[in-house]
Amino acid sequence: MPADETSSPGAPTHAAYDAVIVGGGHNGLVAAAYLARAGQSVLVLERLGGTGGAAVSTRPFHGIDARLSRYSYLVSLLPQKIVRELGLDFAVRKRTVSSYTPALRGGRPTGLLVGGDSTRDSFAALTGDGREYEAWERFYRMTGRVAERVFPTLTEPLPAREELRARVEDAHAWSMLFEEPIGVAVEENFADDLVRGVVLTDALIGTFADAHDPSLLQNRCFLYHVIGNSTGDWDVPVGGMGALTDALADAARAAGAEIRVLHEATRIETDGTRAEVTVRSPGGEHTVGARRVLVNASPQALAALLGQEPPAPAEGAQLKVNMLLTRLPRLRDRSVDPHQAFAGTFHIAEGYEQLATAYREAAAGHLPGAPPSEIYCHSLTDPSILGPGLAARGYQTLTLFGLHTPARLFTADNEAARTALLDATLAELDAHLDEPIADCLALDAEGRPCIEAKTPLDLERDLMLPGGHIFHRDLSFPYATEETGRWGVETAHANVLLCGAGAVRGGGVSGVPGHNAAMAALGR
Repeated sequence: MPADETSSPGAPTHAAYDAVIVGGGHNGLVAAAYLARAGQSVLVLERLGGTGGAAVSTRPFHGIDARLSRYSYLVSLLPQKIVRELGLDFAVRKRTVSSYTPALRGGRPTGLLVGGDSTRDSFAALTGDGREYEAWERFYRMTGRVAERVFPTLTEPLPAREELRARVEDAHAWSMLFEEPIGVAVEENFADDLVRGVVLTDALIGTFADAHDPSLLQNRCFLYHVIGNSTGDWDVPVGGMGALTDALADAARAAGAEIRVLHEATRIETDGTRAEVTVRSPGGEHTVGARRVLVNASPQALAALLGQEPPAPAEGAQLKVNMLLTRLPRLRDRSVDPHQAFAGTFHIAEGYEQLATAYREAAAGHLPGAPPSEIYCHSLTDPSILGPGLAARGYQTLTLFGLHTPARLFTADNEAARTALLDATLAELDAHLDEPIADCLALDAEGRPCIEAKTPLDLERDLMLPGGHIFHRDLSFPYATEETGRWGVETAHANVLLCGAGAVRGGGVSGVPGHNAAMAALGR
């Protein structure tokens, strides 16, 4: 983060502000920029040495000039409305391939390549005819129509359930996505196990659930993964995810907001009209007054700040692995170029039955025998994250996101479980490669392989994500209930708002909770 007089560890310049924002993650910066542009005095308090939270770019490997999106890594839910209204110097690029899923059919390596002119032929080669391709096209035309109607509502006051249903204008689609477990729709629309698994994965990113979970937690996850920017496309942030938060910090500062790093809020006291925030900083402990406080942190952190009973515990369920390679590995399926296969989402052990088995094993307290995961190569779409020397020599990044690994599996021995899970996950990848992935790993300045893995417990430690949950808590359907306010960011205190991922319509790199909290604070 660029440093100047309004983004430093130094003391705030005023004793009180119109708005104090606790947490300098991307949602807090969105809120800060909107409020400052509306003429309000704004102070952002960030406990770490820089802004961004989980949406950051870092050089994780010693002596290597590669800036990886260390935690969050793709963009779908960030509305162009926010980019446009805040004048952000930020862009995304489309991936040339949606996904590739390797498989063995009749002992022969093959796979499903989705995206581009060869998609129909790839479906036919895998399944033997065109029926699954036609079903795929019908299903995603349906989700596309839902996305066009639902996504614009994310930056509007929360609609009532029946209002949203009327906007969807498709009773069958509403039933499939909002009322019955997504597993029903997957099984009714698709016959091939591999195709079913590829569809289901969007319901399981960061979400520990079965396809037929009666809670519909998986449906809520699926919905947010297919409605982004009214298309469901998952795009690559140019310059890495940190480019977004740098642009947001620039926009907030340019509008007059102060950003104070190494300033940790430890308590909020409020009478509903005025608030006082206790802050721990390098200069000691002090208080700052505020008309409103916006909390860009988890519901658990909010409760702790207010001295209230915390909500039910959250539990993350993913493994995040970052790698730097000297080259992309060769595939056993010679019909596809690795530069195609890794440009989109590369699915591993994500057949429908494999996902169900992994869920059952993890629910029983065991690491999955065949851990499901998905991989993509940021640098194929955006080589700017690599230093010139690395890019010229053909180096590439790989990001792996593992599913069905709840935090409970790591509590006894996080390090041992992380090692065992990483080994098993890479073994599943190696089964589809013509050479071990370890042979392609670059070495850092100390001669160590360029690979790092983060479990839910690591994410809780590094980022204060409750239970390592990347959404802070279970996702909610994007409509009003008896517990929600007008914008889905309200709390029991009129002048305290939740602007983090745990707000209704939170989760993912979206800026939506930050926008909505700012609108609520401005009385819109």
